[in-house]
Amino acid sequence: MAAKTEDAETKEEEKEAKAGGGKLKLILMVLPMLLLVLALVYFLVLKKTPTPEEVAAAAEEAAKPIPGVVVPLENITINLEGAHFLQLGMTLQATAEVAEAPSGAKALDAAISLYSGMAIDEIADAKGRDKTKKELVEKVSELYEGEIYDIYFTSFVYQ
Repeated sequence: MAAKTEDAETKEEEKEAKAGGGKLKLILMVLPMLLLVLALVYFLVLKKTPTPEEVAAAAEEAAKPIPGVVVPLENITINLEGAHFLQLGMTLQATAEVAEAPSGAKALDAAISLYSGMAIDEIADAKGRDKTKKELVEKVSELYEGEIYDIYFTSFVYQ
C-alpha cells in the first residue's frame, strides 16, 4: 500500500509539472500579443499627433525672420476725418538679412495713405489701433519685399 501511495504521489507531481509547463507556454504566447496590443493602443490612441493648426504655427515660427537694425522715422501729422488729426511717430525694424538700414519714405507714405481721412473712432481704442497697425505692417512688408520685421509706434496722438 505504501508503494501505491508513493506511485500516486509521483503521478500527481508529474501532472502538476506538466500543468505548470503548460501555463508557462501559455504565458509566453500571450505576453508578446499583449505587448503588441498595448503598443498599438499607445500609437493609435494615446500618442498625440499635432493638429493642422499646431503644424501651421510651428512652420510660421520657423519661417519668421530674425530682427535686425532699428530705424527711427520722423513724426508726421495726418489729417483724419472731420477736423481731427493724428500725430504719428514710428520706428521700422528691419530683418537681420538687410545689408543697410532701409529708407523710411515708403513706410511714411503707406501710413499717410492708410490713416488719411480715417474716422477717429477707428483708432480711439486699442482694438482699432491694433487692427490698423496690422494693416500698416502688411502694407509696409509688401513695399519693402519682406525686409521689414515689424513697425513700432513711438508716438500716437490724435485729436
